[in-house]
Amino acid sequence: MDRQRVVVTGLGAVSCFGSDVDIFYRALLEGRSGAKFIDTFPCEEYPTRFGAPVQHFDPGSYLDKKQSRRVDPFIAYAVVAAKKALEHASIDIFQTARLNLHRCGIIIGSGMGGMAIYSENVQALVERGHHRVSPFFIPYIITNMAGGLLGIDLGFMGPNYSISTACASANHSIIAAASHIQRGEADLMLCGGVEASMNPIGLAGFCAIKALSKRNDAPEAASRPWDRGRDGFVIGEGCGTLVLESLDHALKRGVPILAEYLGGATSCDAYHITEPRSDGEGVALCLRRALADAAIAPERVNHISAHATATLAGDMVEIQALKKVFHNPTSIAINAIKSMIGHPLGAAAGLAAVAIVKAIMEGVIHPTINLNDPEEELTFFAPKQAHAMQIDVALSDAFGFGGHNSALLLAPYKP
Repeated sequence: MDRQRVVVTGLGAVSCFGSDVDIFYRALLEGRSGAKFIDTFPCEEYPTRFGAPVQHFDPGSYLDKKQSRRVDPFIAYAVVAAKKALEHASIDIFQTARLNLHRCGIIIGSGMGGMAIYSENVQALVERGHHRVSPFFIPYIITNMAGGLLGIDLGFMGPNYSISTACASANHSIIAAASHIQRGEADLMLCGGVEASMNPIGLAGFCAIKALSKRNDAPEAASRPWDRGRDGFVIGEGCGTLVLESLDHALKRGVPILAEYLGGATSCDAYHITEPRSDGEGVALCLRRALADAAIAPERVNHISAHATATLAGDMVEIQALKKVFHNPTSIAINAIKSMIGHPLGAAAGLAAVAIVKAIMEGVIHPTINLNDPEEELTFFAPKQAHAMQIDVALSDAFGFGGHNSALLLAPYKP
């Protein structure tokens, strides 16, 4: 069966650089770091006391004032980023009835969901008893509620669910959303990933598994993908969303097409709950499947937005896997967005996808910062400053605890 072509028509972001996509991408091109000391809760006793939190966030008219005070931040981030993406796609969020709402859906993934609400209510239970647990506790911690509330607000009645595969959640969600369009089940899908991890329990949890950098003397220099001096990732948060449409639907609406989704795939390492498979075969399998799904030869890929979290094992396993599939690394420009925005967990691949589409639109890819002493095996071209280039095909990969692997391919739209 012929598949529908899938195109990108809108972008939305909530990030450590704010909630405007253009400002977000400009900060990336300038090589700015969003890492800073945490000042929203006491963490003086934590081994890591910094992160890359969402900055300058104001839900404004995108979220009801009463609701904005009640919901977990992950829901607020998703609602704002998603509605901004729709506006970017020339859709009036207050006049969505002009669309066929039965054929509009939402898939926004999250690794952990409502951690702030969960923590606050557990504390209320322990300190004050069960009657002080909020009636909103359950609805506002479950990962599907971001999409659920968006569906209610927008009237979208098509496919609506969340996918939780840790740090691969956004890629899995984009791939699933595109599949609904390819199969003719939807005309338009809002998709991406969200996380609001900057809270005491979130930071403590990642400290406990010794995953975070401890460069408390220099937060801006702490996220060091592929650098020999890397010592763990910088915790981040935010939301990255895309509006995907069938090509026919976008053309009928007469809106600008920003990029085309070519294909994607997933796999599992089947190896360890947190460590990557040492031979990289699970990732390589995923990459090969993504290329096959897109019917693209590896030689077409000239840009890779890498997962590259700045962990000791993960960074080079990924490079090893990429080299199993791409045999011309010096001709491929690779970058690591997490060097600047930290690791936004379930939102990471969503924000990376936004950055790729902006790179396709502007003809410039962002640098990787803090790469002062690269590992010898990093033979891909990794620019340390913004680099002008025309992308033929771009790859974005993302991996999550549990061995969840994902990869998708984006390209300039060609009629």
